[in-house]
Amino acid sequence: MLDKNRLSPSITSQTEIQKFNELANEWRDPNGKFKHVHSFNQTRLTNIRSAISSHFDRDPNQDHSLKGINILDIGCGAGLLAEPLASSGATVTGIDASAMNIAIAKQHSETNKISINYLHCLAEELLNQEKNSLVQKKYDVILNTEVIEHVTNKNKLIDTCCQLLNSEGLLIMATLNRTLKSYFIAILGAEYIMRYLPIGTHNWKHFVKPEEIIERLKTHQLTPLYTQGMSLNPFTQQWYTHQNTKVNYLLYATKKNAKKQS
Repeated sequence: MLDKNRLSPSITSQTEIQKFNELANEWRDPNGKFKHVHSFNQTRLTNIRSAISSHFDRDPNQDHSLKGINILDIGCGAGLLAEPLASSGATVTGIDASAMNIAIAKQHSETNKISINYLHCLAEELLNQEKNSLVQKKYDVILNTEVIEHVTNKNKLIDTCCQLLNSEGLLIMATLNRTLKSYFIAILGAEYIMRYLPIGTHNWKHFVKPEEIIERLKTHQLTPLYTQGMSLNPFTQQWYTHQNTKVNYLLYATKKNAKKQS
């Protein structure tokens, strides 16, 4: 069984885990510190659901359009992505290094009668848990969103994602690019000036360039499909996607020889 009291420091630092433990109660408050995260999440969710539907030839307008698709949400937080994907019919496992996040996610899904397998563990622990009935060996879709910029061993996290992905599966990573523009917008702007996020949420030195992720993915025979940038419209306060990946971005990749998305 997974040891839920043992969290390996090889990927996620204890400082980052403690930070998100302290913030966990705020995640689901639409008027709290993370109210802008909810708007960001909705745009991100729309694009992720569209990408999954396209990759597996599903009609996103149908009820339970993701039925039969196994999804692993690494760093699931309070379940802001896991719940709507499970509601679309997917079989979802959500894992997080923060026990508080998992407790909040479980409570919310149970209240809303949404079946999700939440586990307090790290992704690397799943690789050694094939005999555990709660954990399967591979997943059709792996989400790694806004996680890699908070871990110390980024390559190991990418390696683990690749090893847990099914053949022809879809890996979706979302993070912040390490550019001068991202420093001014994501750190100075979002945290210090606009206060969209608490000061100290991010460390610019830990941001990751998309080409760094792509280079590591290729060592596991994963093919990048495309990337999308995300920005906030200051007038409408709505997030939207575009081709510029200088700040926030989503990166989609699949195993080689898999069918490309249209």
